[in-house]
Amino acid sequence: MDDWKLGLVESRFAQLIWDNAPIRSGDLVKLCGKELGWKKSTTYTVLKKLCDKGIFRNENGLVTVVLSHRQMLSRQSRQFVEETFSGSLPAFLAAFSGEETLSQQEIDNIQNMIQQWEGGKKP
Repeated sequence: MDDWKLGLVESRFAQLIWDNAPIRSGDLVKLCGKELGWKKSTTYTVLKKLCDKGIFRNENGLVTVVLSHRQMLSRQSRQFVEETFSGSLPAFLAAFSGEETLSQQEIDNIQNMIQQWEGGKKP
């Protein structure tokens, strides 16, 4: 299984790219200097790591998105459920709702998602 976990700093960096892509790598360096206090080498090191994970692409000095933020969250969530609950979504939901009562709106949203899955659609 691929590792889709990102640390806090990597997540902030990734969000900068999602918010500004496509972006020239030189402009990304300037943005990271301003927003994160990073040097050029740090920006390129973290960018390479996230490109190697398949989240972004840096070709000819242009950084583009391969996985959207939503796609990334989906993969991170799946990895969490797989690692923590042996891949069991019902076990995750039981643990998630075990300490709190779900609102009627949350229950309705979950039921709608289940109905969409039953119909072969993605929620």
